Amino acid sequence: MMKRLIVAAMSIVTVLALTACNSTDVVAKVSVTSFESVLNKLGSKVEFDERDNAWALKSPTGERFLIGKDFAGDSDVVQEFDAEPFINAGLEPDKLPSEIYRYDESAGNLRVIGELGSEEFSYSGEPTAIDTFKQVVKTNREAIGYHEKLDHYGIAMGNGNMFEWAKDMAVNDKDIVFVLNPEPFMEAGADPEKVEGWVFAKVEVKDESGKPQQVDKLLKPFELGE
Repeated sequence: MMKRLIVAAMSIVTVLALTACNSTDVVAKVSVTSFESVLNKLGSKVEFDERDNAWALKSPTGERFLIGKDFAGDSDVVQEFDAEPFINAGLEPDKLPSEIYRYDESAGNLRVIGELGSEEFSYSGEPTAIDTFKQVVKTNREAIGYHEKLDHYGIAMGNGNMFEWAKDMAVNDKDIVFVLNPEPFMEAGADPEKVEGWVFAKVEVKDESGKPQQVDKLLKPFELGE
């Protein structure tokens, strides 16, 4: 499993740039259909989390990506994952910025929080996960990006963190990818090269002018299978 993760993640590192589409809503439209395909592929691993009032997408090894049913709360989008590999790599959780990173010692997990807005989404009837995602695209279009070379869409969570998924899972072996900015973890004592299950790599992204630049990322990709 680890070898598959490393091979999949290392194939990402040539370029990883989520860029907004200039031709209005090609990205918006296809991001919805591709995200719906991911939801369908995950099946029962997509659940509504009552505590967070959010839809939770669970990876094959238990990591979760959550999208709030609306953005009136304080956790619009969240990555949640096992804290142990980070602590074993030297992380001191109380040194992380508390407004973005939350450590739950009893549950043994870390959460990365993204604030995208303050909207109370409007629905017709009882919403599904894809209905909520459509509201995210409608109200926070700038957070949705597309990387042409890798054929990935994604939600930029802010602070260098993001969640990505394949445009077409039939031809892409990186169906979903958790992406973290390693700098806060490093500043809190972690050696990113020792975080088991994640790959620390130089990644090419584009700055605001479109110029490519190399940045560090922690990556955890998954192929969801048949």
